[in-house]
Amino acid sequence: MIKVLLVDDHELVRKGIRRLLEDSTGIKVVSEAGNGEEAFDEVKKHNPSVVLMDVNMPGIGGLEATRKLLQLDPSLKVIIVTIHTAEPFPTKLLEAGASGYLTKDCGISEIVKAIRTVSKGERYLSADVAQHMALTMMPGSKQSPFQILSQREMQVMMMVTQGQNVQQISDKLCLSPKTISTYRHRLFEKLNVENDVELTRLAIRHGMIENGENV
Repeated sequence: MIKVLLVDDHELVRKGIRRLLEDSTGIKVVSEAGNGEEAFDEVKKHNPSVVLMDVNMPGIGGLEATRKLLQLDPSLKVIIVTIHTAEPFPTKLLEAGASGYLTKDCGISEIVKAIRTVSKGERYLSADVAQHMALTMMPGSKQSPFQILSQREMQVMMMVTQGQNVQQISDKLCLSPKTISTYRHRLFEKLNVENDVELTRLAIRHGMIENGENV
């Protein structure tokens, strides 16, 4: 039996996936979590073998949650399930240790296939994500300015665009406020923006965040 944990801040999404997976032989949803922080507790309680993880969530979000969960349990398989198909999300999440990457418009048959594939120790990318990644590597392809960010800069960027301040980010990432300020300043320089508002607008233009609620 493959034990699965669902991590998504939208309860309807979690309930929908759970219901669809109930009829899949050999797969059991053992728990749900609404954010990355809750996912740690659920992993400790239920010991799942596969985690279906959203990217954009309150708190530390899917990128940092993936990295930390795999530090907690390196044998854990994380499959990203998100609306984001374009770079740099797939590469950053795979670098963080994710075993699979799906988009939320995929069918239940593909989710089941991905779960079974990663549980065997293999990787799984949906066709549209693989195509986007391949096209990005072609000469002359348009690059996202966010591709030059490090994993930590990417994480700080995502939290800043959620409206979190330096102290809040510091507390959630267990890093000093000075360190967070350094990362924040560095990503401002790399992206050629002056403040949080400009950063958020740039992120919206490049599809890095789902909406403009924080602008």
